Amino acid sequence: MSIITLTTDYGLKDHFVGSLKGKILTEFPEATIIDISHDIDAFNIAETSYIIGAAYSSFPKGTVHLIGVDIERNRETQHIAMQWNDQYFICADNGVLSILTQKIIPQKIVAINIHDRLHSDATDLDVFVKVACHLAKGGLLNVIGKEITSIKDVTELQATVLDNQIKGNVIYIDHYGNVVTNISKNLFLETGKGRPYEITFGRTYELGPIRNKKIYPIKTILSKYSDIILDIYSVKDREGEKLAIFNETGFLEIAVFRSNPKTVGSASSLLGLNYYDTVIIEFKN
Repeated sequence: MSIITLTTDYGLKDHFVGSLKGKILTEFPEATIIDISHDIDAFNIAETSYIIGAAYSSFPKGTVHLIGVDIERNRETQHIAMQWNDQYFICADNGVLSILTQKIIPQKIVAINIHDRLHSDATDLDVFVKVACHLAKGGLLNVIGKEITSIKDVTELQATVLDNQIKGNVIYIDHYGNVVTNISKNLFLETGKGRPYEITFGRTYELGPIRNKKIYPIKTILSKYSDIILDIYSVKDREGEKLAIFNETGFLEIAVFRSNPKTVGSASSLLGLNYYDTVIIEFKN
């Protein structure tokens, strides 16, 4: 089975996703096409990187991931294909693969150079389709590109450590309004070394000359959502309570227990957390 996954910011209202699948099937009718997401915020590289990092491990070796976010080729951005952990990733060199290369060194990366082999009006997406189908059929990276040794990084995917603090940022907000940061469990354990800690974040309010920042501290990171239900409480009692966990991808997530963004609100709306907002873990000596 030859799998090609699709991750784009195209949405589903327009014809773009359908056309993309049609191009793949025209080139390679036997391909199995899997949608990861088409609801990435437009040109949001950090969000795309998080989605890819969360999804890839569910797929078998040899899977080809076509990433259609901010793919325009220009003087500053080339097209690349990367073999990583026995899977393939095709994208623009815009930092989208940072979250993977921070974990494992790539097996091989090439700068795609087949553009002049396609018809004169071929689009960037046509190039990606051609490469994806070539790899899905078992083709080699050397045939479609020249090997390179480094790619661009995305700095907002990396939390920073200063003295007794880890300073991170919101990089993703999921369907439930849960907020994912770029603070990894590994970084937390290496920095904290078992010390007590407090997670702080908040929103600044201005009313005339008055400026006030409301802080929402969390002092315990739970193993799973349901750990918020203690023996003395029912599920109903704990609905709406804020909590923090390390999610399945190993990143710190701030949530509101059993929230519904459409009715009662979510961690994002109720706690005032949006993309790139700062989240700090401060360790006590």
